[in-house]
Amino acid sequence: MPIKINGTEITLQPTTHGWIPKVLLGTGGAGHGFHAAVGEYELNWELISPSELNQVLTFFNAVGVTGTATAELPQYGAATYTFFVYSGCIINQPELSPYFEQHTTSVRLLISNIRT
Repeated sequence: MPIKINGTEITLQPTTHGWIPKVLLGTGGAGHGFHAAVGEYELNWELISPSELNQVLTFFNAVGVTGTATAELPQYGAATYTFFVYSGCIINQPELSPYFEQHTTSVRLLISNIRT
């Protein structure tokens, strides 16, 4: 299944993508850790051409909203690669790295405020 934001599929497949480990906020009396209630998911593209970068930026401009969005992502903590629709997500502006021979060396798109 493809990753979708607000029902729109990301057509340029990322080089890597996945959940960012949650921050440990503290430990309870029984020794169990307390983690943040919300998670983050990142998509990375490595050494992409100007036309591929344009696809990522066009996608962001199409789905980027001032409020929250829905994101269809691999389910957090699932044993299988199954997808789940998360609502109330924030789509952050893509982070671009320097150019190398007319190609962007990496692009990172972070989806945050995901209630898991």
